[in-house]
Amino acid sequence: MSFDKFELTDNVMYVKGVGPRRAAALAKLNIVTKYDLLTHYPRTYENHSSLTKICDIFTGETVLLVGKIFNITSREARNLTIIEAWLADGTGYIKLTWFNQKYLLTKLKDGMKLFVIGKAKIDRWSDGLAMSSIDSFEILDDDEEPELGITPIYSSTAAITQKVFRTALRNLLAQMPPLKEILPREILEEQDLISLDEAIRTIHFPKDYATLDLARRRLAFDELFLIQCGLMLIKKQTQDERLGISHKKNGKLVKAALEKLPFELTKDQKKVFREVSKDMESKLPMRRLIQGDVGSGKTAVALLALVKTVENGFQGAFMAPTEILAVQHYEKFSNLLNDLGIRVGLLSAKVTRSKKLREELYQKIFSHELDIIIGTHALIQEGVKFSKLGLVVTDEQHRFGVNQRSMLEKKSDTLPDMLVMTATPIPRTMTLTVYGDLDVSLIKELPPGRKPIKTFTRNIRSRKKIYEFVRTEISAGRQAYVVCPLIERSESETLADIESAEEIFDMLSKGIFRDVNCALLHGKMKPRDKDEIMEKFRDGKTKLLVATTVIEVGVDVPNASVMVVEHAERFGLAQLHQLRGRVGRGSDNSFCILISDSKADISKARLETMEATNDGFKLAEEDLKLRGPGQFFGEAQHGLPDLKIANVFRDLDILIQARDAAEKFITDEENLNYFANLRKNLALAYGDKFNQITAN
Repeated sequence: MSFDKFELTDNVMYVKGVGPRRAAALAKLNIVTKYDLLTHYPRTYENHSSLTKICDIFTGETVLLVGKIFNITSREARNLTIIEAWLADGTGYIKLTWFNQKYLLTKLKDGMKLFVIGKAKIDRWSDGLAMSSIDSFEILDDDEEPELGITPIYSSTAAITQKVFRTALRNLLAQMPPLKEILPREILEEQDLISLDEAIRTIHFPKDYATLDLARRRLAFDELFLIQCGLMLIKKQTQDERLGISHKKNGKLVKAALEKLPFELTKDQKKVFREVSKDMESKLPMRRLIQGDVGSGKTAVALLALVKTVENGFQGAFMAPTEILAVQHYEKFSNLLNDLGIRVGLLSAKVTRSKKLREELYQKIFSHELDIIIGTHALIQEGVKFSKLGLVVTDEQHRFGVNQRSMLEKKSDTLPDMLVMTATPIPRTMTLTVYGDLDVSLIKELPPGRKPIKTFTRNIRSRKKIYEFVRTEISAGRQAYVVCPLIERSESETLADIESAEEIFDMLSKGIFRDVNCALLHGKMKPRDKDEIMEKFRDGKTKLLVATTVIEVGVDVPNASVMVVEHAERFGLAQLHQLRGRVGRGSDNSFCILISDSKADISKARLETMEATNDGFKLAEEDLKLRGPGQFFGEAQHGLPDLKIANVFRDLDILIQARDAAEKFITDEENLNYFANLRKNLALAYGDKFNQITAN
């Protein structure tokens, strides 16, 4: 945004009513500048249209009261600090109660005028009126009247009251000249949007709910439109500035690799490979995301794409998120491709510990003595240089993000095609938003013979039966995982009722599984120790693996048939689904048992959803409903800002309109200059991250 003679980049302390002390408290809410305060949008609104007299109260209803307080007392009971006071308005009295808010003892004084909102009831001790469910309250000056109407409620702390927020924002808006528009007039007219200045002022102090909706729609559109423009600009710059590689049609080598696969491709796999092949045969650089549930066969499509680039005289790189997974891919690729004369190499931290081996491997990559190189983050280390890189594949896209993809692209003089894969199903709404720079392919169909994983939720009292069942499975020659949310008890003093992985391992390995080979795996172990433990489990030497979520992106162990998740309420739906995907990879029936005693509604809903479906895409939609989309960008696409006001689940219609408008806008060459001029303003609106991802 651009402002004349008025700098929203100034420190928030210079807003009337803030000052240095309150500025320090606001900083804890990430509000440092005037702009931060302006865009700290209300989290909700309350309709404070009329006051109620105490004599007119009906019990059970939420009321707005104004009166003076007296007889303030406090007491301790059952680890609670209880503060009580009486409020009188000239028509009657009501008892007010606050729990665990000791700071009020220094704020509340006899004779103070209070504006209180809450639910009234009959006090069981005195039969008088009482309010122990206080939604909000404000201390008023003697001659001050409360603000009635639609009242904004902000995310805040005890140090910054709602009244302070509203006063500071009123002062800021009074000082601020009209905001200049950042969107072109034609978009404003096409989308029927109100002005930016009106939207900002209305979002904080709406006259009615109709104008509030118009303001929220305008600001949500801006967020989604600008992010879409940035992502499309990345895509356009990539296509315009450097021509990609034009591969030939699939030939004998690709056909031979297809015949070597130990299974026939599913319809979805064939369709996606056709899309990938078409992209690779184009002069434009391929930028494609393959979304597929756990076990859907994304890696087979990636293997064929790598063979295609080798057939055309190029090298291929495959980056996996963990060492153990890289080793597993290396072994599978080598077994399938060595007979075809394709040379496969492994580059990982383990391999590169030896300087001699590392330099030999770097030389083989540079001299094109290796055709396909599989590795971890070691692939993007300094010193790695490809002779002729034709295709880059990254597995588990959410682990890498925009910047690491870009680093791998720069490892060759040629501009390689890029294929990214994720087993984390992303709702269509989020795919449109966070992967705007990528074309998207879906593999929803599972290979034939894959059995659905039977999922059950049980309480802690069922533990004995659960582990007896696990023992039965191990006795039948199979293996099992047990996943815990904590590594050790000291990790969280507030979770005293949750056993750690160390405690669960101790309990099981010395108890019911004392004669079974058990192992403990967690993120604090050294990489080589973790690899050794996983290799023993993969080879079948270890029968029961107790672990934290370090196995979320793990190895393929077809013999593992049971996944037990302790304190399952501590995990999100997407994470539970990823964990469940560690089993069900063989021909045996597989089971996922979620142990939880949680009484929270959201936890119950999450676990019921896990029981009801194995469809990762349905789970992703439900996850978005349950936890909201606010922080999704940070997880899904490193480098994008979080949303401040838009909600991509609720605002799907706005998202699609914003995407269509951005697509039309960016394809017009004249608009690129307009967009470039906005970049400093976008940095102000969305932070440095936006400039980083749209930088040339």
